[in-house]
Formats: sequence, structure tokens, C-alpha cells
Amino acid sequence: MDTSVIQNISCVIIAKNAATTLKNTLDSLNNFNDVVLYNNGSTDSTEDIALSYPNVNLVQGEFIGFGPSKNKAATYAKNDWVLSLDADEVLSSEFIGNLRQTTLDESCVYTILRENYYQSTNIKHCWGKDILARIYPKHKTAFTDKEVHESIKTEGFNTQAVNGTIKHYPYATISDFIIKLDRYSSLYAKDNIGKKSSSPLKAICNAHFAFFKTYVLKRGFLDGYPGLLIAFSHMATTFYKQLKLYEINKKHPS
Repeated sequence: MDTSVIQNISCVIIAKNAATTLKNTLDSLNNFNDVVLYNNGSTDSTEDIALSYPNVNLVQGEFIGFGPSKNKAATYAKNDWVLSLDADEVLSSEFIGNLRQTTLDESCVYTILRENYYQSTNIKHCWGKDILARIYPKHKTAFTDKEVHESIKTEGFNTQAVNGTIKHYPYATISDFIIKLDRYSSLYAKDNIGKKSSSPLKAICNAHFAFFKTYVLKRGFLDGYPGLLIAFSHMATTFYKQLKLYEINKKHPS
């Protein structure tokens, strides 16, 4: 099987305290010669895990928001083609096989199909499957500069899917939800200071709609207990990101 495509792609990951998921991620990347792990001040065994893989280039760097951090990390890639991954994502053998058969075209950005899990449960409804642009030529495009909800800039490019799934394991415990909602809500407020307005009423209304949308409209109730947990987490994240934006706008009036 032709491996030349794989050898021309660098995998780039940003990570902080990712020890619980990182080994499975890196195990799925053993076909790649260049894996950049951009470590943002981890205090667990993330560094030790990364150093145990001969194809991993461990880089220490400051977290400056998701978009800017991913762009900074990509500068350490040896290849022009970059596959951007999170430290809780695992490539399937089907995806790798299809990637090997792909002829990379610099006028294209390539998408992945991502399945989302809570612990070992595949969330089929309220998270469903994501189609995300993740493979790109770094000399022609990059991630947006957004602190959170960043994405690869695809304007002017064709998009092409690489078949096969990538499995995403973002939460292993309830504490993971709490930690991430605090982090993401703060980044949202910072990213939108002076750009969007908010109020306590908006926080309440948006939060209630977030729960309704996730649990009812997206049929999270069919996902059982994880669906309820995810819906409530979306509600809490929405509530706190609006209140944090409200507070920070009050401190920095336009």
C-alpha cells in the first residue's frame, strides 16, 4: 500500500493535561513520520507520554487561544500538508487507508467525519457526527484567529471528504464538562468583547433554549443519560458565556 501521502503530512496537536486520552491518539498515528505535539503547560503525564513516541516532536508553547495556538503549532510541522487533530481524537484504520489513496491537491481542503463519544458511548443524536475541515496546505491557508470555535479558512478552496471516521472522546467524567465549560465560556467572552452584547435575561433565555434544542430538537433524550448530561452542559455553558460577556463588556464599555 502506498504510504507516500502519509509521509507528506504532518499531524499537529495542541494539548494541555491530555494524559487520559493522548496515548490512544498517538497510537493511531504510528504511520506518520512527523507528529507535532504543542504542549500548553501540562501538569500531568502528557509530556512523558509524548516523549515515549519516536515520531513525536514535543514543543512547549503558550496557549494564546485555539486558533492562534493551532497556527503557531503548525509552524513546527516539517511538511507543508497538515492534519490538525485534538488530543482526544483517534484515527480509524479505514480513514488512514483512504487517506493513503488520496491525491492531495493544493486547491483543496480535506474534511473528516467525526463520531462523538461520552466515555465509551457513541452519541448518535444530540452530538451526532461532525464534518470538519482538518487537512490543509499550511502555506496557503490556516486556522482563523478566533479564541474558540476556530476553523480552517476554506474560502477559495474546494472541499473534499476523506472517508472513514475519527473517534472523538472529549469527556470521560462530569468534572471534564465543568472544567471545559468554564474554560470555553471565558474564551467566548474574551473573543467577543465589544463585538456582541449580552444581559442576564439573554443568558437565561439562551440557556433554556440551548437545553431545549439539545435535548428535544436534536433528540438528546434518545441518547439516554449521556444525552441529559450533554444537554445540561450546553445549557450551563451558554448561561455562563453570556454572563461572562455581560460582565466583561461592563468593564470595557465601547
